[in-house]
Amino acid sequence: MKKYYLFLLFISCTSLFAQSTNKELEELVNAEKKSAFKKMTFITNPNTYDYDVTYHRLRLTVDPAVQYISGEVTTKYIAKQAISSVTFDLSDALDVSSVKQRGSELTFSRSGNNELIINLPAIQNTNVLDSLSITYAGVPTSSGFGSFSAVQHNGTPVLWTLSEPFGAMEWWPCKQDLNDKANSIDVYITAPNGNVAVSNGLQKSLVDNGNGTFTSHYKHNYPIPAYLIAIAVTDYQIYNQQGGLGTAESPYFPIINYMYPETADANIASVAVTPDIINFYESVFVPYPFRNEKYGHCEFGWGGGMEHTTVSFMTAGNNGGYSRGLIAHEMGHQWFGDKVTCGSWKDIWLNEGFATYLASMVIQHFDGETAFTNNKSSMITSITSSTSGAVYLTDAEALDVNRIFSGRLTYNKGAMVLNMLRLKLGDPNFFQGLKNYLNDANFAYAYALTPDLQNHLEAASGMNLTEFFNDWIYKQGYPIFNITAANTTPGQARITVNQSQSNPLVSFFEGPVPVRLTGTGGQQQDYLLDLTTNGQQFLVNVPFTVTGVSFDPKKDIISKNSTATLGNSKFDLESSITLYPNPTTSVLNIEMPNLVTLKKTVIYNALGQKVLESPLKAIPVGLLANGMYSIQITTSEGVFHKNFIKK
Repeated sequence: MKKYYLFLLFISCTSLFAQSTNKELEELVNAEKKSAFKKMTFITNPNTYDYDVTYHRLRLTVDPAVQYISGEVTTKYIAKQAISSVTFDLSDALDVSSVKQRGSELTFSRSGNNELIINLPAIQNTNVLDSLSITYAGVPTSSGFGSFSAVQHNGTPVLWTLSEPFGAMEWWPCKQDLNDKANSIDVYITAPNGNVAVSNGLQKSLVDNGNGTFTSHYKHNYPIPAYLIAIAVTDYQIYNQQGGLGTAESPYFPIINYMYPETADANIASVAVTPDIINFYESVFVPYPFRNEKYGHCEFGWGGGMEHTTVSFMTAGNNGGYSRGLIAHEMGHQWFGDKVTCGSWKDIWLNEGFATYLASMVIQHFDGETAFTNNKSSMITSITSSTSGAVYLTDAEALDVNRIFSGRLTYNKGAMVLNMLRLKLGDPNFFQGLKNYLNDANFAYAYALTPDLQNHLEAASGMNLTEFFNDWIYKQGYPIFNITAANTTPGQARITVNQSQSNPLVSFFEGPVPVRLTGTGGQQQDYLLDLTTNGQQFLVNVPFTVTGVSFDPKKDIISKNSTATLGNSKFDLESSITLYPNPTTSVLNIEMPNLVTLKKTVIYNALGQKVLESPLKAIPVGLLANGMYSIQITTSEGVFHKNFIKK
């Protein structure tokens, strides 16, 4: 969802920028917290695991002036094993009057634990498809931020739903947890005349019932989880746009905006950027995932936004319009969150971290690198306001709404980790990996977990990312760097990188370290150093005398209190040449700075006898007798001697 503070652009006053963006971030996070400030009482319900939902038809009757709903929900499902009953998640506040299967009344019971237990007339065998129709009514509960709210805008009644993470069961019988998606849905909304009803997918019909009410029918033909199904009803004003790149492979699709009349003028102005953003996302990732239907915005009454599939529910700002950052964030979820959905709340960063980073990419694309750098700097400040905290949640944290929707960790740290992966892999590998992830038949319009993303990024780049994910996703904290640069010979400089960690759970953060060297004439050159060991030294070519050094000038990695200084100590090349493994059994490897060229090596036994000569950095020594040896290493920078043991 949205919880972002990155979107106020072109603000020259730093303190004002920080205050404004932090407020927007807080509003966005709060909108996504939805169902409770406290520990969530909903726990994964194993009683719903024995069937798969294939279809929902919701026939709902509502009045935006009344906190009440009545309806009939028909669900088609396939038994995953032989079953004699079917359990739905449904709030105890809602009364069920009837359950039918193919027209026959069935018995049912309530467990008192927000469950509806339906007794089947006979055993339903594995892989058998059947359906159930549930008639119910009542006053939906409105815990926390409210799953079902009947309130007012400018004195006019408005009704809206917001079910993430566990609120769908508060207004309709469903399968609540992240283990299933309906392949398609039909939503019929009956409401008083003078209103407009909104839901997922395309509106297929609008019928005046002749009794002061109308019925609006929406159909959504893509897989969807329960928490992304939504309705809204009020006197909406409709404003239409068009998205898509307009090619044979990428035709146009409608963008439909549902706005309060009193904010319509401002909102029409604010959504003008929507086609440009959605076309940008299509050009970078894959085509808009629901382009056979629509995209759009629907104004609702809680601060922030919610990425309901095909129609993001949005709140206008103080000026009456939506912020560009909010539009970009919610739209980004259509790819990351709606097409590919996190498979557990422990993996929520796969939704929120991505949406946050996509909105940051919008800043880069439309406003340039300086604005992008400022945005990343704001995220880093938020992340490093505490020395602890992981992107990935523990089991206990996954039951805490405030932790699930942590602006600091789930949103900002998740986004900056993606930026660091982009830096490490390079744009071609990074974006190809994301395209493959979005198009993978196992995850597209289904669920994915963090290892699934890692696998695709590794496949695209050829890199092993286990250490990176362990440090940055599963563990806590961030590195603090101490960087020293010194001129060595003309045209070269030595950069030494030392690191400490903010949290003892990570002993060392491996990865790319950006450093900028500058000269007296305004010269500058950037380097991306691949740090693998603490105290590592790098010899770099530099076409000027170095007079200054800075760490991470583009704010690409998470760090705090890092320092960069210019030194003049002599470069110790001998200590930078290392042998590994030592002792060795088969191959002896020589590691040296990139700008040092190996000419040859000569190995001597303990008696001083020459036993092997090689031009290789990986020397096969398996045939040597066990014992102590010395090696003479001849390089472009001189001759060096080391010892090793063959065992």
